[in-house]
Amino acid sequence: MGGMRAASTPRHPVTTRVFVQRFSSTPRGARLARHLALHRLDAWGVPYGSPVSDTAALLVAELAANAVTHGRVPGRDIEVRLRLDAYTLRIDVSDSRGERRPRGPESTAAVTPEAERGRGLLLVDALADRWGVFDRVPVGKTVRAELDLPPR
Repeated sequence: MGGMRAASTPRHPVTTRVFVQRFSSTPRGARLARHLALHRLDAWGVPYGSPVSDTAALLVAELAANAVTHGRVPGRDIEVRLRLDAYTLRIDVSDSRGERRPRGPESTAAVTPEAERGRGLLLVDALADRWGVFDRVPVGKTVRAELDLPPR
């Protein structure tokens, strides 16, 4: 039957890519997290120097630095998880400390540029389309930032 096919709307592939890696809870571990995250994004087709890559670099750097500075528990690593689908890049950075927890986007309202603490979350708030703080099982917290991807 050689009939005509109905026109269909273009669809994005449903592939979801995930990268998970633990890093030492040190400044060196935070730097390595940023480098490996950008390497992985490039391998997934988000090229170095693109707007999404540059924004992801800043977000991973800030969240990892916060985790090793404020969430450090001696002997425990931080974990970075990237999740990329056709619409969103999700960046999760987890640490083992449940206290000293940012309250989420509403916590940046009281931070001024002159403040000694909390300014990094202003950067996260400005760059991410969404962000929040979640409990981590069995212990600790995860700070998540999401970027909406431009249509392809």
